[in-house]
Amino acid sequence: MLTFEKIIQLLGDNATYLLEHECKRILKQTLQLPEPDYLDRVFVHSNRSPQVLRSLAQLFGHGNLKGTGYLSILPVDQGIEHSAAFSFYNNPAYFKPENIIRLAIEGGCNAVASSFGVLAITSRKYAHKIPFIVKLNHNQLLTYPNKYDQTLFGTVREAWNLGAVAVGATVYFGSEESDRQLREIAEAFAEAHDLGMATILWCYTRNDAFKTGQQDYHTAADLTGQANYLGVTIQADLIKQKLPTTDYGFRDLRFGKYNEDMYNILVTDHPIDRCRFQVANCYMGEIGLINSGGGSAGEHDLAEAVKTAVINKRAGGMGLILGRKAFQRSMQSGVEIIQAVQQVYLEKKVTIA
Repeated sequence: MLTFEKIIQLLGDNATYLLEHECKRILKQTLQLPEPDYLDRVFVHSNRSPQVLRSLAQLFGHGNLKGTGYLSILPVDQGIEHSAAFSFYNNPAYFKPENIIRLAIEGGCNAVASSFGVLAITSRKYAHKIPFIVKLNHNQLLTYPNKYDQTLFGTVREAWNLGAVAVGATVYFGSEESDRQLREIAEAFAEAHDLGMATILWCYTRNDAFKTGQQDYHTAADLTGQANYLGVTIQADLIKQKLPTTDYGFRDLRFGKYNEDMYNILVTDHPIDRCRFQVANCYMGEIGLINSGGGSAGEHDLAEAVKTAVINKRAGGMGLILGRKAFQRSMQSGVEIIQAVQQVYLEKKVTIA
């Protein structure tokens, strides 16, 4: 079990910086925070049907974080997005779909998110044991030269038939194909809601112009924040986003709408303030923000995962969707990292900033 003292130890020199920070730009009192009665506070007043509410309740009511208002999700779609061999060579056991499901169950996750193939071949054995989230679209890497586009791999009805409680999808905001992707996924999410399923949007920015010789703005707080706002606009029930690492994307790239005052009023260069900016763009937390856990870097994965969880929680986020740090190692080690992250959300001394 990860204690508060161990969290401090893992944060190292950043412990005071992260654990004692107070957000003074966007105040915590203005947010809808993750709480045990979150669904009753937000979605009971929305247009979501009783069936959608039931699906959301299944997500929030499963695993080690059940009943807290926080989420811990295992996502494994990298076999398509990053190629299977590259994703699984560190632990070839995960070529077998059942081991992906087992990792999510043994880790105490709220849900497992994966492809049609992985979840379809395991559905009769596991769909009633852990909530399934079907990723509807992917970027595949066999087109030469590589291109970056999200293509639908199946239908919402197929996801419903295999027992999924939710569907997920990616839109590459900023890309040439983003308008088409936005229309496709808006339609898919409307159908999912009609069938009683919840919806999760991977709100990623993607454009070569977003990376300059001086800075990569793909994870700028303002660009990712606006991607979040577009995601909640098409009625995503949860937003998945990368942790912000910089600011001033609109200003420095000189496009879109920006004003120097919007940066001065809403955000600072502190990582929790940047993440708070992302939460604000999710209707002030009424739609939950789950940050991605990022890639695996080896021996520092545990510390990095805990750091990301602390930033997300203190910013007002709703949890982590952590994959590569868990499945690119042994089952036992992966379970330990997943459960360490969950302990951050269970630890009452890690408070909202």
